[in-house]
Amino acid sequence: MMATTPVLACGAWLKNAACLLDAQGRAHWTAVHGDLSDPAACAALEASARALLQQHGPVAAVAHDLHPDFFSSRLAMDLAESLGVPAIGVQHHHAHIAAVVAAHGIEGPVIGIALDGVGLGDDGQAWGGELLLVDGARFQRLGHLHPLALPGGDRAAREPWRMAASALHALGRGAETVPRFAPVVGEATASGVQQMLARALNCPPTSSAGRWFDAAAAALGLSVRQTEEAEAAIALETAAARWLALHPAQPPLPASLVDLLTDALPDGQRRLDLRGLFAALLDVRTDRVDEAAAGFHLALADALAHWATRAAHDHGSTTVCLGGGCFFNRLLRERVTERLRGADLGVHLPGPHGCGDAGLALGQAWAAARQLECPASVQNTPHEKETEPCA
Repeated sequence: MMATTPVLACGAWLKNAACLLDAQGRAHWTAVHGDLSDPAACAALEASARALLQQHGPVAAVAHDLHPDFFSSRLAMDLAESLGVPAIGVQHHHAHIAAVVAAHGIEGPVIGIALDGVGLGDDGQAWGGELLLVDGARFQRLGHLHPLALPGGDRAAREPWRMAASALHALGRGAETVPRFAPVVGEATASGVQQMLARALNCPPTSSAGRWFDAAAAALGLSVRQTEEAEAAIALETAAARWLALHPAQPPLPASLVDLLTDALPDGQRRLDLRGLFAALLDVRTDRVDEAAAGFHLALADALAHWATRAAHDHGSTTVCLGGGCFFNRLLRERVTERLRGADLGVHLPGPHGCGDAGLALGQAWAAARQLECPASVQNTPHEKETEPCA
């Protein structure tokens, strides 16, 4: 990496690790401490962050996630105060793409596709399926996945059937929730979720790609409740891989068909609407589940690639970076990469710390360093950070 302003970054919440980016552009990492819901992980993060400062400091700032309630955010603010340096919040998905940029030493603006379970957006909403333009400290949200409601809030992430109910509601087919899911979750529970969605009670919206994978897995009967992170998405990928192993040569969807999945929003963003893909999964015969899972993956990957290709052409970029935990999905990652390279775009993936939150701190540190090096960077809108040219 190039010489840079030294910054310590404290990561986010899941699979947490801190990173100190020194003045020579070298990244120094802590161990991965795990999720910060565990007090032992919090204590380990604080101890290892302080050790990084002792071994590789001093730093000019401490970076953190935008979410104010994360232990990592509070730790960053405390450390920054004690050091007499600024604490700099970096939007979660900006950090995912910035981590790829930093790992590969990319210069200039890039298009980023950031797909994960959740990250706080700078509009206060739950993001997770984002198309971004990233140029150092500046980022612009170019588009996002069609939002789904989270019936029951965080509980919806543990119960994929709730996300399928949410997608049904988004299709205007909420009345199908009880007959479809009462046999597996009970009539009272299914009816309660249907009413929550109808009345928009405790149903915050999210653009999360992870929740769309949950909805698809539940629609195909592959997962109703999950005890491990990404269990439903892994079940969906496994089913798709079985079918694709027998049918490996799958041509891309026609651009004219993929383009129907996107629509323009009043603020100029382009939303990728997955409701039609979800609808195709409903009432699939048992012997066609694997094929349907594969179809969902292929169509989603082709749509994402088409989405990013249009954005690259619109903004004069030749580089696309992929980040976020959904890209652990090999089928999705390889198909998107293949389609983007077929459009003559350079594609970059995260470094050795992976595409999930364990590698996020590098992006936080890199973005914060760029902000310090270009202090004219200011936030003008909830979706864009404008940067004046730096000398």
